[in-house]
Amino acid sequence: MSLSIVDASRVQRVRPADACCAPLARAPLSAEDAVSLAQTVKAIADPARLRLLSLVAASEHGEACVCDLVGPLGLTQPTVSHHLKVLVDAGLLTRDKRGVWAYYALVPSALGALAAVIGTPSGPAAEA
Repeated sequence: MSLSIVDASRVQRVRPADACCAPLARAPLSAEDAVSLAQTVKAIADPARLRLLSLVAASEHGEACVCDLVGPLGLTQPTVSHHLKVLVDAGLLTRDKRGVWAYYALVPSALGALAAVIGTPSGPAAEA
């Protein structure tokens, strides 16, 4: 379900929804697509990770330093870093290391691709 994104330390495969699979309401998932989708959903199935996605997406410059994310979550820096790593591994965030700090940004199409797969069709075509 994802596009190729480059992380400072690895290449992550993330295929867009249209390349991965049809929306759940239109066709059953293949076993491979179900595993991929489950990994992504598992990554966001945590309140701290959902808040991190929200904080990064709403940040002024579209990216946030890990040092700016610790306070709002009320978690320790190692815990926040762990949650951020899970989100990067799931293809939802990118990581850019600058000196001793890491900056995170939302992968632009990642949430849209996820929504396209798990969403239900709407409009005239869906009613037919």
